[in-house]
Amino acid sequence: MKTTSVLELTDIKKIAAAAEAEALKNQWNVAIAIVDNGGHLLWLERLDGTAPVSSHICQAKARTAALGCRESRLYEEMINGGRTSFLSVPEIDGLLEGGVPIMKDGQCLGAVGVSGVKSTEDAQIAKAGIAALGL
Repeated sequence: MKTTSVLELTDIKKIAAAAEAEALKNQWNVAIAIVDNGGHLLWLERLDGTAPVSSHICQAKARTAALGCRESRLYEEMINGGRTSFLSVPEIDGLLEGGVPIMKDGQCLGAVGVSGVKSTEDAQIAKAGIAALGL
């Protein structure tokens, strides 16, 4: 049996606070989702002025990054590169940049998904949140 790390509530709060701070610093209205390695929602936050649909999109991006153990951006690039058959993959529906996995020692602990601004900015916020863990 392997021993694996898991996200605890204190970790989730650190990620959320750092992601929110990055968004507020740049005056970006976004929704932020944090999921575990199975894509189950652990945290959802929608900043004032953020479109309601962003709450759904950020969760999908986070789930996609967690289940695939890679940034959701890679799926977007794959599809844009012509592999449209990938759209049929089950449970992977956040196929836009902005979902970033939380990796430790080669293991995916979960992911952060952000939606509301440009996809590169969404990813910037997610990465800022994850950086707060100091992994």
